Order: sequence, then structure tokens, then C-alpha cells
Amino acid sequence: MRALISFITRFVPRHLLQRFAHLALQMVSPFYRGQKFEDPINGRMYRKLLSYGRADRSRPNALAPDTLSLERHRAVWIYLTEYSNLMDGGPDRKMLHLAPEYCFLKRFNRAEGLEITRADLVSPWADVHFDVHDIPYADNHFDIIMGNHLMEHVEDDRKVMGEYFRVMKPGGWGIFQVPLDRSLSETLEDPTVTDPAERERLYWQRDHVRLYGMDYADRYRAAGFEVEELDLRELYGPERFERCALGSERYLHVVRKPS
Repeated sequence: MRALISFITRFVPRHLLQRFAHLALQMVSPFYRGQKFEDPINGRMYRKLLSYGRADRSRPNALAPDTLSLERHRAVWIYLTEYSNLMDGGPDRKMLHLAPEYCFLKRFNRAEGLEITRADLVSPWADVHFDVHDIPYADNHFDIIMGNHLMEHVEDDRKVMGEYFRVMKPGGWGIFQVPLDRSLSETLEDPTVTDPAERERLYWQRDHVRLYGMDYADRYRAAGFEVEELDLRELYGPERFERCALGSERYLHVVRKPS
């Protein structure tokens, strides 16, 4: 199963995986049930989770088969539901959910008074399709913006960050998790690197154009945001961090547009 998932995630386009993966994985879910790991998104317990990732970067106990949640989804879900006002922040709020994840689709609809716009270039789960380099909404339009594991794919991330700042309301906030190598002081990127194999070697995936380092938060600050870095192992507690199989998703960046 590990080798199969590694092959599929490496070579099958994401928009095709999004159409069919949940059906297949829900069929195998009963064989993984147990009491060691918890998916906080649906509360289901497992004896183990599926491995996920490409080639030698495959991660054990990463993918929960019922919600299709990975470490980042479970980490973000706990923050959103227990430490933010997403679900109970009052009426007349607008959220832009970029690259929408299957595990959040119906659950975000439970948030009272939240109008959600789901957007992507090609995702079948998106309501609208556009390029984030040029977001087709007015200034100061959204209260919340979320787009995880997106910025490592875009051509000009600083322009995209500027677009986020432009369409976010003063006082609004956002979450934009990315693969981050904390051993790098600066983001590794080179626009002349176009070979997929070389991109995979340098940036961890064939369709990545950069690997972020410890200057990631500073890029958002340069766009005008305030940035808070949260240590989730400390915030959630070590026991819960391990039980929810959050893996390397220890740090969460929350950006805010000054009021």
C-alpha cells in the first residue's frame, strides 16, 4: 500500500486524485481501525494511518482514510475549531478557501454566518477558478483566507502575498501552511530549474518551484501582514500532538492584516 500511494501521489495529477481517492480509501478504512491514533476532524480512532508521500519522503501514519486528512489538515483543524473564531465568529463574514481540501468541505459549512468561496485553478471542489496572481475580488473583501500547500507552486509568491493582503479586510486573518525546511535560513528557489526530477531533489516535489526556509514569515511581513508562529506541540500538548499524528506539522503561521 505504501509503494502504491507513493507512486500515485508522484505521477497522478492532483485534480484526478481528488475525484476518486476518497471512495477507495473509505473502503479500506475498517482495516485500519483501532485505538492508537485519532483523527480530530471526525473523531475516529485508528490502530495506524496510511503512509503518504513521494519516494523516499513517504511518511508513516500520515493519511487518515475516512476524511483524507494529512498532518497539516488535522493540525489546522484543531486550531480553527478551538483557537480561532472561524466556526463561531458571528454573521456576515466572508472566507476565501483556496485549494479546498476534501476533509473541510462540508464541515466549514457548519460555521454560522460564514460565506465561503472555494477557489482553485482546476479542482473539482472549487466554486470558482482563477489564478491567485490576480484574484478577481475587490480590495478588503474577505475576513478569512486559507490556502495550504499552495505557495510552493506559484510562480511569484510575493505578488500572490500582495494579492492576499489586498483582498483581505483590515483585521482579517489567514493561514497558508507550506512545506518548510527549518534548517534553511533562506528560501531555496531558482526559476531556471525546470526539470521535474531536479525540482523533486531540491524542493521535495516535482511540481514545486521553491522550498521555504526560515524567512517564510518575513515574506508575509514584507507584504504588510503581522505574523504569529505557534508551536503546536506546546499549544496542543505532547500527548495530543502524538495521538493526532501531527508528525512534522509542529509550527503554524497565522497572518493578520492590521486594522
